[in-house]
Amino acid sequence: MAEQPNDWTNAIDTTRPSIARAYDVVLNGKDNFEVDRAFVAEIVKVVPEIYDVATYNRRMLGRGVRFLSGQGITQFIDLGSGLPTVENTHQVAQRANPESRVVYVDNDPMVLAHGRALLADNAGTAVVTSDLRDPKVILADPAVKRLIELDQPVAVLLVGILHHLHDDEDPRGIVEAYMSAVPSGSYLFITHFCASSQEARDAEQKYLALLGTGRFRTPEEITALFDGFELLEPGVVPLPLWRPDEPVPAEQLTVGQRLMYGGIARKP
Repeated sequence: MAEQPNDWTNAIDTTRPSIARAYDVVLNGKDNFEVDRAFVAEIVKVVPEIYDVATYNRRMLGRGVRFLSGQGITQFIDLGSGLPTVENTHQVAQRANPESRVVYVDNDPMVLAHGRALLADNAGTAVVTSDLRDPKVILADPAVKRLIELDQPVAVLLVGILHHLHDDEDPRGIVEAYMSAVPSGSYLFITHFCASSQEARDAEQKYLALLGTGRFRTPEEITALFDGFELLEPGVVPLPLWRPDEPVPAEQLTVGQRLMYGGIARKP
């Protein structure tokens, strides 16, 4: 793995909730603090299923990576990856093809610390501590250059992260920056909080008030993030409906099952 600045390990802020650590809470992880648990407790008040939502997103990650591996993809850039947990991108991808290479990118210093420990013996995987809003810096990182060949198809993963970018941070432009750096035959994989119910809109207000981020976009706004690429069937849909392993009755989806939408597109 690439060398990382030592000061990241001293930069953990336990006075305010972290995106990565809050996600760890809802995945029943142990790498979080009381401030993160308190934040999640407030979200539970408006979306009692929020722990299930994290599971839906994790399962979608697994299905998506398996699908991409089936398309011959062996290079993955996982942006805003969060803390390591079960069935991480590299585990799913390398199970399908041991030659798969994965770079995780997150701006939370805890991700670097735990990622280093998890990946110490995995030469095909690295963790980069950086902000996904700076594509040029990330694409120039030594770990990315070592593992990712940008003249060969790459899967760009933005799973559960773009809703943490405000509109004025130009999430669409950020998507375009990464996708312009990868060749034809590459894939874009997005999951995103959706303004699919009143409960979702209430949750958005909690996220914005307590975390400072959390833009719940409409299905149309999420679909627009894929403009210019070949959106694959079944399109942008609630996560349980994206190529499920078992049939899911669309008419019976709960608030939690509709809280996040996602899809995958191919760069022509």
